[in-house]
Amino acid sequence: MTSSNIRRPQVAGQFYPSGSQELKEQIAGLVDKKTLRKNAIACILPHAGYMYSGRVAVQTISQVALKDKIVLLGPNHTGYGEEFSLMPSGTWQTPLGEARIDANLAKQILSGSKYLKPDNLAHMHEHSLEVELPILQFFKPGFTFVPISFLSGDIKKLKEIGREIALVLSQAEKKGSYLLIASSDMTHYERQEEAERKDKLAIQAILELDADKLAANIHKFQISMCGYAPVVVMIEAAKSLGAKKGRLVRYETSGDVTGDKTSVVGYAGIIIS
Repeated sequence: MTSSNIRRPQVAGQFYPSGSQELKEQIAGLVDKKTLRKNAIACILPHAGYMYSGRVAVQTISQVALKDKIVLLGPNHTGYGEEFSLMPSGTWQTPLGEARIDANLAKQILSGSKYLKPDNLAHMHEHSLEVELPILQFFKPGFTFVPISFLSGDIKKLKEIGREIALVLSQAEKKGSYLLIASSDMTHYERQEEAERKDKLAIQAILELDADKLAANIHKFQISMCGYAPVVVMIEAAKSLGAKKGRLVRYETSGDVTGDKTSVVGYAGIIIS
């Protein structure tokens, strides 16, 4: 990270194309053109390489009326930085341009939370939020966002953070001008049938907006869902903001793309309204 707080892409050329034209063409080829974009409070998007999870992510966002401000919640895979880390200012570069952090909203969220800490380190090499940005930029250039990364699975704290974020958003100047996005993949490296069976249990709890049931299912059935923490935060925030239901847009696994169903990763796109 430079002193001017510009975060440069870490996985361009690996998870998605590094050239802007190729990247736009790949995203455009995945868009669901038949659907209408509707208002939503939140959604869940996967964060693997676009060849694996891009269709799920793009077709989910195809159905959402994107807002000017996005609170982007993701897991911390790297182990760097704070347990509950919010990058408070700066810009993130992608091949489609710069995405600017909403420093004012970030400051309000930090002030309203007893757990979130201002921190850049957790975000420097983490891919889970980065891969969502070009897709969002494709549909709505010029949005601002707040990146938050989670290293802890403490459900009590996570639920409280969700309610803290919701309180800040509910008091924002323009109500309804925000969208919460939780970044998560589902089951990792199990046989297709087993991944589908386990993911169905996690997805059902999310659709019911039941964070406790999600936590219980993950523990009981050993579901290796990497974005469990941000999804719990998102569920609690969305419920506090009036969400009533979830809708599964698409579920796939890496095996649906590669044909190898012996060891797959699951991807779900869910809209909360």
